[in-house]
Order: sequence, then C-alpha cells, then structure tokens
Amino acid sequence: MAKIGIIGGSGLDNPEILKNAQEISVKTAYGNPSSSLSVGNLEGTEIVLLARHGRGHTIPPSQVNYRANIQALKEQGCTHILATTACGSLRDEIKRGDFIIVDQFIDFTRYRKISFFEQFEAGAENAKHTPMADPFSEGLRTKLIQAGQELGLKIHEQGTVITIEGPRFSTRAESRMFRLWGADIINMSIAPEAILANEAGIPYAAVAMSTDYDCWKTDEPPVVWPEILAVFEKNVENVKKILLKTIPKI
Repeated sequence: MAKIGIIGGSGLDNPEILKNAQEISVKTAYGNPSSSLSVGNLEGTEIVLLARHGRGHTIPPSQVNYRANIQALKEQGCTHILATTACGSLRDEIKRGDFIIVDQFIDFTRYRKISFFEQFEAGAENAKHTPMADPFSEGLRTKLIQAGQELGLKIHEQGTVITIEGPRFSTRAESRMFRLWGADIINMSIAPEAILANEAGIPYAAVAMSTDYDCWKTDEPPVVWPEILAVFEKNVENVKKILLKTIPKI
C-alpha cells in the first residue's frame, strides 16, 4: 500500500485537508523537521503532511532542515513524496497561474546540507554517489500531468527549475543568466528536497505554480512577495485538486 508524504509549500500546509488527522512530533538524527507531522487519510490513502516552512511560514528557505524533513517522512514509512511550490516563470509561455511538472533542476544554492552522507566507510566500494540524471519520478510525474489534464488546467509537462539560495529574489543579471542556462522556472526549495529524496530512495515529484516573472521581463514589475501570495492563494484550490486526482492513481 502506498503511503504518501506531501510537502506543502506556501499556502498548502494546512492539516485540515486530511481526514482523521493526528499531529505527531518527531525528531530525526538530523534534527527536527520544519513542523509536526499531520498523519491522516486522503482519498482512501494514508498521508503524511509536512509544512516545508513551518506552520505559519516562519522558516526562511535557507534555514529549512531539508534533511530532517525527508528523513522524517522516510521514518514514517512514506513510499512516495509529492511536493508543492510557488515559482517564478523564466519563459513567456509559462503564465501566472500555470502549473509545471518539473523534470530537471539546477542547484544554485550555496550553504545548505544537500546530502545525508557526511563521510563514507573506509574503502572505495563504500562510497555513496547517487545517480541524479533524472531526479524526478517519471511515474509520479505522469500521474500529476494526467490529473492536471483531467481537470482542464494549464499544465506544462516538463520544465527545469533553478533553485536559488534566497530569501532575496534575483537581480536582473542573474535572472537573464538563468534563462541562458536553460532554466524555465525559479524557486528556493526544490533542488535540496529532490536530491535528498533520491538519496533516501523515495520516488519524488513536484508540482510548481507560476506566480510571477522573476525580474527578467522589462515590461513587468519585479517580483514582490505579496503578489506571489495573492496568485498562489487564488489558485491553491487547483493545487489541492491536482493532488486529490493524483493520489488514487498511485
């Protein structure tokens, strides 16, 4: 039986979406996760919900304990992880409110713990180098795409996300550079999660919602946080619908 961990980003970290939810506090070898875990039921499937930035969004992106978050879900027996996130668009064709089922990432973070392995046992045969060519589960991606299409939502079936350190936004020069690198969207969280989920051996996929155009477009004002929240909150019900449609397919 599938047991699905959901990592809720901005606007999707409310345990009220679950039935018969129970709050449990856990601690891992890597410290405390961002929030207590809400364990409950959704569409007949056992769910473990974790608020990436803490309840009330108190934890900045660079301070999130991504290792503890993934480890906590692993210790709860999660067989799959679905993540939600707000993102900025780096492409004209990705509009505000569009959904992107990412298939690649570029990790532009600098200061985060991005591996569970701090040392290897003696001997080259004990080195742990995790393949990362395709970091997002194709099976989960397909199910998210199908769910979005069934709902009639604007879904981009692939996209490369660049994860920056934050909490500041990009300069115009950086935003233009990211476009040249081939990034399609930008956010502050997905790369570390995807890396760690792969190391933990848990299939992981993310649905991103475009809320802004970062700052590369000269005919648009630069991104500001209140506008991100406004777009996300307007569309958060569609994110829930995608999850509700996806979960029975897993």
